[in-house]
Amino acid sequence: MKKIVLLSLVFSLVFACQEPERRCPDFKTGTFTFEEFVGGELKQTTFVRNDSIEIDYYDQTIDTFSIRWINDCEYIMKNLRPKNQSEERPVHFKILKTEGDTYTFEYSMVIKKNKASKRYVRQGTAKKVSEATSRN
Repeated sequence: MKKIVLLSLVFSLVFACQEPERRCPDFKTGTFTFEEFVGGELKQTTFVRNDSIEIDYYDQTIDTFSIRWINDCEYIMKNLRPKNQSEERPVHFKILKTEGDTYTFEYSMVIKKNKASKRYVRQGTAKKVSEATSRN
């Protein structure tokens, strides 16, 4: 009986220490949706991303961003046509885990490090709704 308890404890520890699945290259390109509450209302963003450009469709607005991949799971996104100083700041994205056709990510503004600066990190989940299509 002690062996069974010890064996189950070992298996529990092994499985608890595993990192979440991250098939990040599967999510570098395609069409995605992302939902979040803004001012108490659920809003949806649809975005189309290829390796270096992302086009976001949000609340009757279209924005275009450049994408610079740091590694397979992290990238920096920068607005190509910022309308104000806040939109000029790049945003850092990191894919935390993938599951089926969704990925969980965290994102934050890229700001210069100094003692007075704070980094606000938010999380979200995006769903891949279709693969990238090539332009002919």
